[in-house]
Amino acid sequence: MLDFSKLFAHTKGQDGKEDLLADHLQDVAEMARCFADKFNSGALAYSLGLLHDLGKINPFFQSYLKAMEENRSHPKVPHAIWGAAFMYYLLWSKNHKDAWKEFALPVYGHHAGLQAHGLASQRFSRFLKDDESIVESMVSGWTELQQRFTPESPSFSITNNTHREMRIRMVFSALVDADYLATEKHFEQQKASNRGKWPDLPELWECFQQDQDELLKKAEANPTKVNLIRREVYDACLDAAKKKRGIFKLTVPTGGGKTRSGLAFALQHAIQNKNDFCRIIVALPYTSIIDQTASEYRKILEKNGKCVLEHHSQVDVPDDKEEQNPKHLCYRLATENWDAPLIITTTVQLFESLFTNKPGRARKLHNIAKSVLILDEVQTLPPQLLKPTLDALRDLVDHYGVSLVLSTATQPTFDNTPYLKSFQDIEVKEIMPDYPRHFAALQRVNYEFRPDPLDWSDLAEEINNLSQIMVVLNTRKDALALIDAMGETPHIYHLSTLLCGRHRKDKLKEIRNRLDDGQPVRLISTQVVEAGVDIDFPVVYRALGPLDRIVQAAGRCNREWRDSKKLGQVVIFQPEEGGSPRGAYLIGKTEAQAMLKKYGPNELHNPEIFMEYFQRLFSDLSEKLDEKGIQDLRRDLNYPEVSKRYRLIPNNTVPVVVNYQDALSILNEWERDTSRRNWRRLQPYVVNIYHWQIEVFRDWLHPLQKDTLFQWVGKYDDVLGISNEAADPADLIVSN
Repeated sequence: MLDFSKLFAHTKGQDGKEDLLADHLQDVAEMARCFADKFNSGALAYSLGLLHDLGKINPFFQSYLKAMEENRSHPKVPHAIWGAAFMYYLLWSKNHKDAWKEFALPVYGHHAGLQAHGLASQRFSRFLKDDESIVESMVSGWTELQQRFTPESPSFSITNNTHREMRIRMVFSALVDADYLATEKHFEQQKASNRGKWPDLPELWECFQQDQDELLKKAEANPTKVNLIRREVYDACLDAAKKKRGIFKLTVPTGGGKTRSGLAFALQHAIQNKNDFCRIIVALPYTSIIDQTASEYRKILEKNGKCVLEHHSQVDVPDDKEEQNPKHLCYRLATENWDAPLIITTTVQLFESLFTNKPGRARKLHNIAKSVLILDEVQTLPPQLLKPTLDALRDLVDHYGVSLVLSTATQPTFDNTPYLKSFQDIEVKEIMPDYPRHFAALQRVNYEFRPDPLDWSDLAEEINNLSQIMVVLNTRKDALALIDAMGETPHIYHLSTLLCGRHRKDKLKEIRNRLDDGQPVRLISTQVVEAGVDIDFPVVYRALGPLDRIVQAAGRCNREWRDSKKLGQVVIFQPEEGGSPRGAYLIGKTEAQAMLKKYGPNELHNPEIFMEYFQRLFSDLSEKLDEKGIQDLRRDLNYPEVSKRYRLIPNNTVPVVVNYQDALSILNEWERDTSRRNWRRLQPYVVNIYHWQIEVFRDWLHPLQKDTLFQWVGKYDDVLGISNEAADPADLIVSN
């Protein structure tokens, strides 16, 4: 019989305290069960917690820990495969030939990531064959743990569909987060003790209601058409919040108060459906909107302390498999688990985490269960990934207690097309049934469509003659070409994801102040500025692109409607020398051109036009709505390949810390203390570059972690940010 009183899970903590293996296994099991109880998988998660580090009973692993404490070299000793291979052996021998996957895949992957079941089974068979004594040791260890903790036998049905893939993914998340938290409690007790100190959702509602009452009083004193419509949207959101959990649409024209009223819906929906919701998650396509939205929410809610977790991106944990070095463990513990009542994140962070196989990114997933999930500017979801994306969202609603809100002014027809089936047999409830009336009432711009191409010099001349104008182009290369053509024209501004978040925030503030003061502002931007950014120009030029993108850009024109008798001007033009992103974006651009010629630009005021536009777009892309074949890979439980292929940004990006304001001092603090708190402080100073650009920029990159985090040591331009002619994420539809 094993003596668990002499077996340890980790090296000693900073206080010299030992971490007994039995205690660690019990802590992880209990936390994992608590997390997974939200989606009726608590018994399975508890068993995974007891199994995950059972390989640490290996005497060679115990000697490895001792060597780490004494700062001696020692070969790494894998431990995750032990518990995984044991369950594979146990269930296979008892003729439960498929049930092993729910147990073995999460345990085997809790350091290195979820593996494909076929490859994993081969490794288990080889591992057991190489050392037959392992089974005897594991039987002894598992028997004693069962006697100590009496785990409940989990029950679940075996299916070969994407629901099973998601269930394994979710219990994996619960296990990983519990393991990280238990390890943090041992090594960093002070940080662990600070967790969980967030206000609950009813407290947030009290703060919101106080702020809303003040706003409504001001609006009543100034009963403009915009204020009246915003009140109607708000009241409709409160009324819809009483409905039961499900899928909702929030269709509101630009300036209709969608951001604030959407939060009101989420808070009240959570409160009205008592005990059904734990948190609110708001996902947006651009970091520039996150800066703005987080700032607005903080003004409303953070009167009595912090309550908003703003999560843009993260450092991927180095793939050191089962490294027990304390420094590596600190990196691992710095990843985010979304343990806050209100999360604001990117759609990239949300969905690539939902389809990842990496532990650090997956640890947050169980906290999506029982959440109100708002997808803002939902039309920006890449069409080539829609089938797996919508399937996962439907699964979250059906099996994980999520209420989903699809929020935009340009609503895609996910529930009304033969090419997408995930939402077809469920009621999708419109929060604003009378939304066409609001669009008609808030016609604040005149559209002009220029069918003939316009070269850069002619466009530059038009811009030079206007004091306040925003030009939105399809690629960064086009933006740079136009800026070059403008020569010495004063007051030129440029917005791009090659400016770090804090820099963009500062530029937007400067631009808003100049606009308010009537000063000249000539803003040249890529698509990153057009969806949801709170900025107001009298004139907007938009290069021909997908129809929804044109209307979103128009939402930055005459946004505040200060003079109800004066309309803004939106010019849709075709750059003679311009380029365009390929794929779905180019197809959307072609459809937009056809519809503009068919109906004329004034029909863009009618929100119903998007039913036809998206129907045509999805028809054109019907064979490409799962372009990477992700659904078949999910059914086959091929987690690494799913993770590789599901990319909202087609090329992998890596974070680069730039030298802007006090970024370097925060970076120094993060290197001394790689905590989540310091990583959050560092995020506003990060720019993401393509992974392939590492070699291109090698002379200007200082590695902080091998190929996963860098410091930019080249020029960081006040106008262009990282200034280089190479491609960058600003050319893409979405941004991390």
